[in-house]
Amino acid sequence: MAGAVLLAVMMLCTGCAAQKELPKQAEVGFYLDTVITLTAYVEDRQVLKDALEECGRYERMLSRTVEGSDVWRINHANGAPVEVSDDTMRILQCAKEISEKSGGAFDVTIAPVSTMWNFTREPHELPDAEAIARAAELVDYTRMQLDGNTVTLPEGMMIDLGGIAKGYIADQVKEYLKGRGVQYAILSFGGNIVAIGKEKPDGTPWKVGIQDIDKPTGEHMLVSLNRGGSTVTSGIYERGFTLDGVRYHHLLSAETGWPVQNELASVTIFSESSMEGDALSTTAYVLGTEKGMELIESLEGIEAVFIARDRTVTYTSGAAAYMVE
Repeated sequence: MAGAVLLAVMMLCTGCAAQKELPKQAEVGFYLDTVITLTAYVEDRQVLKDALEECGRYERMLSRTVEGSDVWRINHANGAPVEVSDDTMRILQCAKEISEKSGGAFDVTIAPVSTMWNFTREPHELPDAEAIARAAELVDYTRMQLDGNTVTLPEGMMIDLGGIAKGYIADQVKEYLKGRGVQYAILSFGGNIVAIGKEKPDGTPWKVGIQDIDKPTGEHMLVSLNRGGSTVTSGIYERGFTLDGVRYHHLLSAETGWPVQNELASVTIFSESSMEGDALSTTAYVLGTEKGMELIESLEGIEAVFIARDRTVTYTSGAAAYMVE
């Protein structure tokens, strides 16, 4: 979705010591079906390799398709209680809160429906409508019980953390790198961008492009600022296909099981927590501009940019402060 414009920097050492230039180092990995690029100003590149190992650890914990993961065990428990990690429970608690605030527009129990869609297979085909309808009946976050570190899901229901886990992992990798002494970094998890440091070492801002909805990946329609927080975009151009003039994409309705068809092409969320931003970008898209604006305006410290299919741009009340004119 987005990338960051990174420039060579010069960092002054404390006191009267000579100037020292920290090299810009980068490592790339592929986790959770996403290319992850970690770029930081550090002496030792190994810290970035170690951070990618953290991504792998979280994937083994949170992926729906990795046998033995917390999510896999929940989905294969046939209704029995499952004890999960603190990480998984934090994600599920956040997901539940956003589900409640949005009236179910966001729902991690979407898996019975999402597993029926394949947006990469060609030729493109639509799932059976009756099968989708039956699967949609199994989507209901209110039936997911969370008690301590125990999750209970009725038999036949499944969860998919694809709309929130990347944000959580981005937050955790950020904290891991800070714990290893990294002071300046930009971390790309596909549509999730998080920064360490309110600006680059030379005092210039981190810039994050917001994808042009009508152009190839990497071409930006808008440019935003990241001041050490999170920038997350969800859009219909990310994963999907067009068939008979209709765009079928991965942002699904928990009620119908079909891709949401509204006026929007993308939503970008500015927040401190990338986990919240991840879930809210999907939620705000599903709600549409009017209701999505109402939700984001009700949340402290969170702003959004809504881009409609006709390229109309709508900002929440504080979003302009994040934009490059």
